[in-house]
Parts: sequence; structure tokens; C-alpha cells
Amino acid sequence: MSDNHGQPDASDINLGAVLSALADENRRRVVHDLTVSPDTTPRSCSSFGLDVSKSTLSHHFKVLREAGLVRQEDHGNRSGVTLRRADIEALFPGLLDIIAASPVD
Repeated sequence: MSDNHGQPDASDINLGAVLSALADENRRRVVHDLTVSPDTTPRSCSSFGLDVSKSTLSHHFKVLREAGLVRQEDHGNRSGVTLRRADIEALFPGLLDIIAASPVD
């Protein structure tokens, strides 16, 4: 079951979707940045500095959201994303540590 943003419940997050989402360098960079950041304040999609078109950026965040890696929160005419750290750690212990330790280009 998912919410109105396509975000799955924690029990519906599966490894295949997570690994597929992380296979893309841009999406892995987003998760890396969220993993190493001590700030848990929702970030705008544009704050990650990805050099892609707006539609491609939207696609990347949709994939991350539907895989269960990030949560999207609406704030009026803008939205913010946060890492679903507790859910990912509970389901796949150590995965975020691996991503945090991996260099990003």
C-alpha cells in the first residue's frame, strides 16, 4: 500500500526496488548526501545540485520515493524530501553506511 505520493509503507519496501533506484549515479548521490547530512530538515529537490533537466530531476525523485528511500512532504507550492533512515536501517542494516562510505562523483 502506498500514500498519495506513491510512497510505500515500510512493509512494502523491497530490496529489488531499492537497489534499482540506487543503480543510477544521480539518485545514489541524493541518498549519499542525505545519509551524510546531520540535518534532518526536508530539502528541496533543487538543493542537491544535479545537472539534469527539471523533468529528469522529478523522475529521479519519483523513483527514490516509490522505492521507499525518501519521503516527500508538501509545503504549499513547494515540497521537501527526507531520507527514510529508520525504515531503511530496519529493513537493510548497514546499507546506508555503505552508501555514506562510497565516493560520489
